[in-house]
Amino acid sequence: MRRLVLFDLDNTLVDRLDAFRRWAREFVAERDLGEGAFEWMVRLDEDGAVPREVFFRRVRERLSLRESVEELWGGYRAGMPRMVECPEPVLRALEGLRDAGWRVGIVTNGMEDNQLGKIRRSGLGERVDGWAISGAEGVRKPDARLFEIAAERCGTTLADGGGWIVGDDPVKDVEGGRDAGLRTVWIDRGAGSWPARLAAPDHVVTDARRAVEVIMAEGGGAG
Repeated sequence: MRRLVLFDLDNTLVDRLDAFRRWAREFVAERDLGEGAFEWMVRLDEDGAVPREVFFRRVRERLSLRESVEELWGGYRAGMPRMVECPEPVLRALEGLRDAGWRVGIVTNGMEDNQLGKIRRSGLGERVDGWAISGAEGVRKPDARLFEIAAERCGTTLADGGGWIVGDDPVKDVEGGRDAGLRTVWIDRGAGSWPARLAAPDHVVTDARRAVEVIMAEGGGAG
C-alpha cells in the first residue's frame, strides 16, 4: 500500500496573500494608480474569496481602466505565478515525505494556467507525484471527485486508505477531504477560529512543514 498526502496549494504550500500583495503593487505601479488603489484592491480581494471575474469587473469600474475584464484577468493569471514562492523548509519536508514512501499530491481550485504556473514556478512540480486543478477537471473542492482525481494522478486511490489532506479552508479542504475518506490537518493562519458547526480536524498546525511532521509521527514510512 502506498499511502497518500494531498495538499491544498494557496495559503497552504504557498503564501497566496503575500503573492497577491506583490502582484497588486506591481499592477498599481505600472498604471500609476497610487497607494490608495493598492489598499482598496487588497480589501476587495478578501484573501482570494471574491471570484476573479467579479474582482476585475469592480477594479475596472473603480479605477477607470481601459483594459477589458478578460484582459485584466488574463494578465493576472500570467503574472501571479511569478510572485509565488514555496518556502525551502516546506520543499524539503515534501521531499522527506516521498523519501519515506508516501505519495504526495496537490488538490486545488482555480484556473489551470494560473495554478499550474504556481506549481511549476515555485519548485513544487518536482516535489510532488501529481495534482488536480479544478479548472482543468471541471469539478471543485469540496467535491470528493477532485480528491479522487488527485489520488489517481499520484498513482494510488482513496480506497487504499491511510490518506491525509492538509489545507487552510475548513470547508473546501478539511470537510471535503473528510468526506473523501481522508484524515485531516487544518492550517490555522490566524485569520479566524474554527467554525463551530463543523466537526474538528484531526490536527491543527500553523504551516505545511509542521503538518508533515505530524503525519510522519503518526504514520512513519508508507511501505
